[in-house]
Amino acid sequence: MSDRYNVHSQLEHLQSKYVGTGHSDTTKWEWVTHQHRDSIASYMGHYDMLSLISIVENESKARVQFNLLQSFLQPCGPPPEKPDY
Repeated sequence: MSDRYNVHSQLEHLQSKYVGTGHSDTTKWEWVTHQHRDSIASYMGHYDMLSLISIVENESKARVQFNLLQSFLQPCGPPPEKPDY
């Protein structure tokens, strides 16, 4: 029984410490938005990945970086409307 409580408390600690791990009230849209933002931040941080994207899209690195920054604002579109209960 104590093992189950220990795992649960560790999960709560991780969820409070790191934003992207989610919690019980995290919606699908929030989860996907965090995943997209993490991916975009990784592409921006790894110069070789940015170079690869610029070659594939036939754009300059600055243009690719600008496009990634623009998509960082709302990577999955506007949030869905919450139902009124």
